[in-house]
Amino acid sequence: MLERWGRWVCRRRAVVLGVWALLVVAGSVLGGSVFDRATEPGLRDGVESTTVEERLDRLDPEGEQVVAVLAGTDALAVNLVDAASTILYALRELPGVAEIRDPYTTGASDLVAADGQGAVVEVELDATLSREEALEVAAQVAAELRAIPFPSVLVGGELLAEEDFADQAIQDAARGEGVALVVLLVVLVVALGGWVVGAMPVVTALGAVAVSLLGLTGLTTLTSVSEYAVNVVTVLGLGLAVDYSLLVLARFREERAAAGSKDSLAAVLGRTTATAGRTVLVSGVTVGSALAALLVLGDPVLTGMAVGGVVAVVVATAAGLTLAPALIAVGHTRVPAPGSGRPTRRPRPEGRSLLARLAGLAQARPWPVLLGATGFLLVLASPLLALDVGNSDARALPGDSEPRQVYEAVQRDYPDLRTTPITVLAEPPPGDARLLAVVSQLVERDDVDEVLVRDPLRDGSSRLAVEPTGPTSGATAQRLVTELRELDLGVPVLVGGPAAELVDAKSATAGRLPLAVLAVVLVAGLLLLRLTGSLVIAAKTLVLNLLSLAATLGVVVAVFQWGWGSSVLGFTSWGALDITSPLLLFMFVFGLSMDYHVFLVARIKEAWDAPARGRGAPARGTRAANDRAVLAGITASGPVVTLAALAIAIVFLGFAAGRLVAIKEIGVGMTVAILLDVTVVRGLLLPAAMTLLGEWNWWRPGRTPGRTPGSTPGRTRGRASA
Repeated sequence: MLERWGRWVCRRRAVVLGVWALLVVAGSVLGGSVFDRATEPGLRDGVESTTVEERLDRLDPEGEQVVAVLAGTDALAVNLVDAASTILYALRELPGVAEIRDPYTTGASDLVAADGQGAVVEVELDATLSREEALEVAAQVAAELRAIPFPSVLVGGELLAEEDFADQAIQDAARGEGVALVVLLVVLVVALGGWVVGAMPVVTALGAVAVSLLGLTGLTTLTSVSEYAVNVVTVLGLGLAVDYSLLVLARFREERAAAGSKDSLAAVLGRTTATAGRTVLVSGVTVGSALAALLVLGDPVLTGMAVGGVVAVVVATAAGLTLAPALIAVGHTRVPAPGSGRPTRRPRPEGRSLLARLAGLAQARPWPVLLGATGFLLVLASPLLALDVGNSDARALPGDSEPRQVYEAVQRDYPDLRTTPITVLAEPPPGDARLLAVVSQLVERDDVDEVLVRDPLRDGSSRLAVEPTGPTSGATAQRLVTELRELDLGVPVLVGGPAAELVDAKSATAGRLPLAVLAVVLVAGLLLLRLTGSLVIAAKTLVLNLLSLAATLGVVVAVFQWGWGSSVLGFTSWGALDITSPLLLFMFVFGLSMDYHVFLVARIKEAWDAPARGRGAPARGTRAANDRAVLAGITASGPVVTLAALAIAIVFLGFAAGRLVAIKEIGVGMTVAILLDVTVVRGLLLPAAMTLLGEWNWWRPGRTPGRTPGSTPGRTRGRASA
């Protein structure tokens, strides 16, 4: 079927390119609106912290907050008190401002710096404002606050931090991927031997991104789409489309060289699509299923990324099966033969690619290579034992970001504001003896600094602000949340707040993660079984992928949690990883590892199934035939896998060069994963393991290792006894 499809694309290449051109134009015109239509991720459903937040929003809604840090002189100097008071009284009359808390007009002494050389002003906006309206009011508030005559006035808060994050993400993507595309084009031109052939994968990738954005825009008319989906579409659309285009292009050059002048272009493209197209299809389904598994976790942020990822994978797979062959059909005369584009103008000797050389080493010394490579990956994975995750805050922003500077100034100079309290909702009203008993129990705890009884809610219930010792979402605060939910306080309570949100996120993820992992592993295993017919290869692949993933996550922990190399990468570690990063990396790394593995194993399987040719060729179904197939498959696919890995690493380096820590985590993690996967895992571990297993690689029910296809048990035994 795929061969007929390839022939059809060749004959109807004008139609295929015309359809893609229309889609790309529509995506360029309409796809940009997805940035305006995308929404902030919502709350996690079905957890206690969300119940608390929804109840408070209903009974006592609070608006967004703008925070100003005034610094550089005596905060209580007479002239400053008068000037600040005048501005703040006027600010109260600004439409959209609900409440102001400050040392000058409200007497809040906890808002004066510990050394007296600064003050904080907290401005709450009207809870009825939409996000766009709140941002407009926040800009006006910031302008008024900067008029207070302090040497330094910094304005931030959660609303402005989120807006800064979104703006920086767009800037990072535009700048990083713009540079990455230029570098990628130059690399492909040099590697493939011409501007036209080098541009084909880039054109395919750009088309895939444009159409993916169009698809996301269409989804916004049916459901909400997270703004994080846009970043995922960009990176995956570029990376996968380049990979698939390179695979199809490399196979076309091989098929054309093998056919010579005896076959038509349609026949060559048909065989190309039948082989490379099948690999693209299996890879796309594998990567797509890995990303779709994120939906099982029920996390709003990850759900948005999963939606964007699945759209990108579907479009990239379609581009690999349609756009890439059509471009080759149009520009086939500008596609040089393999090796002809190198400066030496001499084809590289057979087996001299990086992967082929590594495979030769692994086959010559399989046990030392297997043990050494495994030990190396386990050492890299060891920091994973100390993994700590948390919700990103303003510290994920660049160091010169004003909201981040506000956050750090508050943490440094205002001890009473450092920790956001845990919210406890209780049914008894303030003054009730049962509530007083609850407060007494909480005050006596060593892990509680202070308990405040807030104004009663509209339904008569009470709200307690419980301040834990230590950071807002630190280990002590998380343990306190868990224990408050388990303790018998005499009355039913609901526990919420930032620490509770993190506890709920961890708990929900831990509960659903095994199901998501099982879904990914099952789909990948079945696809590999369908591709190779071997249970052993399917199981071994999953083990290798998990080993590669563990090593990658270990490196990410060492870099971003421990801060190793942070000065080189241009960020400051905040002592943990964003809770979504390990999960995203798991799905991305697993999916892309399967991508390269499918590339290699498909060619190894072809070599295994091919009839033995030439004098002295090993008999089919033997250990020698297995070793020949492994080396032949890696030799044939090694150059394209290496080039594809280099290409997608360039794409991810664009993210690693960004200024947002959470984005850096993904960019660095994926770059490390690709480099490890294409060298240590696929170059050393795969051939070493397949060499040691020999013909057992191809075992399946009903087939005995060592028996050549078509032989009978009696004949095999007879030859053996002879």
